[in-house]
Amino acid sequence: MTAQHGLRRARIAFSYAAAKQLENITSEAEIHALDRALVVVSVDPDVGEPIPGDAAGPQLRQYTDDIEQVRVLYFVTALRTVVVVAYIEV
Repeated sequence: MTAQHGLRRARIAFSYAAAKQLENITSEAEIHALDRALVVVSVDPDVGEPIPGDAAGPQLRQYTDDIEQVRVLYFVTALRTVVVVAYIEV
């Protein structure tokens, strides 16, 4: 890898519930806010805070963008794919 190339971003996928939330977004401001949060998470999937829970399933994380007032709940797969479980406006 040359110095001019950075690390690869994580792929973003959406759960069924998150996809349904996306269908209801009509405001350009909401789209921009969500896009900003997804870029942050795709660049560094570990940026969010772990949500305490059952160790049997995937470790849920939440990322909150205080500037855009957005919270995204997600988990990271073994192949470093970020699966968005829910997009929640704060």
